[in-house]
Amino acid sequence: MLKGLNPLLSPELLATLRAMGHGDEIALVDGNYPGLEHGRRLIRMDGHALIPVLDAILSVMPIDDFVPEAIFRATVKQDREALDPVHREIIACCARHEPDRAVVPLLGPDFYPRVRAAHTVVQTSEPRLYGNVILRKGVIYP
Repeated sequence: MLKGLNPLLSPELLATLRAMGHGDEIALVDGNYPGLEHGRRLIRMDGHALIPVLDAILSVMPIDDFVPEAIFRATVKQDREALDPVHREIIACCARHEPDRAVVPLLGPDFYPRVRAAHTVVQTSEPRLYGNVILRKGVIYP
């Protein structure tokens, strides 16, 4: 345990977040997602829901402000506008940490290849469908 760090930030997850560079993306996925198949690197967060893991990561990781879009969420099937409760919670969590950044819905054909290309996939035990989010790492300014 470390002071000031969320205990969900395991040594493996902290090392990964630190190793990621500017522009690298990390995907947080639900328990139904094929994380092992889609992840170049996989960190399992068994027993933890998506939102607490998202909150922990956003407490230490800067979001990219060099690009217009840096936070993405899955959509309900092919409906970009549908907001399931998990999406509302993703948006609210991101707004607490990054109030000036929108959470952009990505349809499956755009979302899944982006997960496959991500630096790391974090597999949660989130039971709700479409509880998936991608974060693009930013920089810490001097």
